[in-house]
Amino acid sequence: LQKLIHLLQATDDPLIQEQALITLSNSAAFSVNQDVIRNLDGLSVIGGMLSNCVPKVKEKALNALNNLSMNIKNQEEIQVFITQICGTVESAPLNSDVQLAGLRLLTNMSVTNDYHQKMINSIPCFLHLLSEGTERTQIQVLKVLVNLSANPAMTRHLLRAQV
Repeated sequence: LQKLIHLLQATDDPLIQEQALITLSNSAAFSVNQDVIRNLDGLSVIGGMLSNCVPKVKEKALNALNNLSMNIKNQEEIQVFITQICGTVESAPLNSDVQLAGLRLLTNMSVTNDYHQKMINSIPCFLHLLSEGTERTQIQVLKVLVNLSANPAMTRHLLRAQV
């Protein structure tokens, strides 16, 4: 895992980055690896890939963070990327793999109320995706919205959102 993280930092080749992210994502299926990746500063390295201009690399980084977000300690570190993830969801092509990967990650990050405040500005986007997206996109958006709606502090923001 350490060599994969170093490889991810050292290369500019999108194909290598994509493969390294896929491997890290698969490794994150095991809880012990989630801790190891965090302890090796892998979350910040993977999070750095969110600004990559290659859509496949960005998608694989979102998928890796999604798998890593099953761990509460990892969520504490991943939360610094929520605004960027929301921006990615908003700017990605409608119904794209990047958009869906971002929505899946936001679903996991919104299971608890801890990070809902960071998603408030994206509520209008979520509602737009609910009306314009395909069924797959709508399902992912609904999962985020259901999680947000479970928090009484979000009621006002959800009802006041301009669509």
